Amino acid sequence: MMENTNEMKLVFDSRPVNEGLARVAVAAFCTQLNPTLEEVADIKTAVSEAVTNCIIHGYEGEIHKIEVSCRLRGRELFVDVSDQGRGIGDVVKAMEPMFTTKPEKDRSGMGFTFMEAFMDEISVESQIGKGTTVHMKKMIRR
Repeated sequence: MMENTNEMKLVFDSRPVNEGLARVAVAAFCTQLNPTLEEVADIKTAVSEAVTNCIIHGYEGEIHKIEVSCRLRGRELFVDVSDQGRGIGDVVKAMEPMFTTKPEKDRSGMGFTFMEAFMDEISVESQIGKGTTVHMKKMIRR
């Protein structure tokens, strides 16, 4: 018997205007599981935060590629958001609430905190000079 899976990959320029594209694409992809409006809002917020981190921190405003990969397995949605930017030196520190490396840009330091609050699982892989991938998982309960 085949496993109930489906996948999508989206690659786009690291322009702020494309953050909305990523949010809507992931939301549309997960609708096949008939999520609640709250679940869709949670997913969109988490994706928005991850993509914004790529733009602001990963590429520091330069235009490069961001990749968003989605996979459904049963009732689980897996979302990976990746850049090939500067990387994070201390992932544990970066994930602390209120920590920001860009206070001059009015960054609140709450991006990872929001991702953790709105998704069921989150992990981060990063290498200096090679980039960062945020792995997120959400169980669609319906």
